Amino acid sequence: MSLDEVAKRARVSPATVSRVLNNLDVVKSSTRARVMKAVAELNYHPNLHARTLAGGRSRTLGIVVSNMENPFFFDVFQALESAALARGYEVVAANTSYQPERLVSGIRLMMGRRVAGLAVIVSEMDPALRDELASGEMPVVFYDVGAPGKHITNIRVQYRKGIEKTVQYLHNLGHTRMAFIGHHAKLAPIDERKKSFLETVARYSPHLEVTTEAEADGPEGGRKAARQLLGSGFMPSAIICANDFTAIGVLRELRDQGLRVPQDVSVTGFDNIKLSEFCYPALTTVHIPRDRIGQSVFESLAPPEHGSAERASREILIDPEFVVRDSSGVAPEAS
Repeated sequence: MSLDEVAKRARVSPATVSRVLNNLDVVKSSTRARVMKAVAELNYHPNLHARTLAGGRSRTLGIVVSNMENPFFFDVFQALESAALARGYEVVAANTSYQPERLVSGIRLMMGRRVAGLAVIVSEMDPALRDELASGEMPVVFYDVGAPGKHITNIRVQYRKGIEKTVQYLHNLGHTRMAFIGHHAKLAPIDERKKSFLETVARYSPHLEVTTEAEADGPEGGRKAARQLLGSGFMPSAIICANDFTAIGVLRELRDQGLRVPQDVSVTGFDNIKLSEFCYPALTTVHIPRDRIGQSVFESLAPPEHGSAERASREILIDPEFVVRDSSGVAPEAS
């Protein structure tokens, strides 16, 4: 099926069909409706790559994420896609599963499609690859793995503030034995949360007992890490998780071992994904605004509808908010 056949069915020129498909406002609404009807009847799918070459600019944005199974990443993607569709863009996504080689192939795929801009929402960034993207002309958004520069926006979450708020809250409830459960411990954004935990508890009291565990990102990883933690002989009164997705598995393992949350062990997460409200018990966590992140990604990648398309170098700081729910309470020894 070709563009010419659509034009013949709609009784317009091929140029008019192209204008409609590129969302240009110069086409009358009645003509636009006729063209879209012909597109639907003929089941026409435009060649996006050809449209990019012909029109001189792409209407496609790319996003590469570490783990699309984690609702945090999916929420960011959805927010980006919603903003993009409202402006006539499409979004293509690639998932790395925290594997550096898949990150490289995903970025190469996006560049091959000549995307108008690329969001790199990952933890496993290689410095050489980051520098390569920064040296190009394509707009790029990094998430915690880059620095602002020409055509580069960096979104940085102030993890330390979120961890400090969590530790302070638990310490005020009398918790003196705390554990941190993370994942992929060698990745900088995850390691930053663990370091923030260790440094914060050390400031509060040298007598606090602490330990850390790490497994895969997700409920199964959280469950396994909690099992290893309890099997080590260390019995925490509170467990701080690197994210909610991991905390879900921690809650399951504690329940399976006959421990009550929060009467025996308090549990906290990070991100405030929707599932955290529906866990049992509902999860105390740190809120990260995924909708704002997705909107910021779009605004950084897509040229403005009016005015200059020049983009200023900038860094967007996300200040997390602490959310108290039912999974945390007074420490057993303090109750």
